[in-house]
Amino acid sequence: MSNPPLFRDPWAKREAWRKHPVFSNRAMFSSMFPGFGIAVVAFTAYVVVDNFYSKVQPPAQQKH
Repeated sequence: MSNPPLFRDPWAKREAWRKHPVFSNRAMFSSMFPGFGIAVVAFTAYVVVDNFYSKVQPPAQQKH
């Protein structure tokens, strides 16, 4: 025989939303900065391409 719980939480139904996956820390953080990951990738690609082109092209001659 299993022992029944000593007490039943009367607020359990009202607190259930806190454990829903939508309110997890990961979901909150990912929706806090929408597009941040894409921006990091785009900026990294820009820096890599810019460094590559600056090494490939000869320096410009300055005329005084």
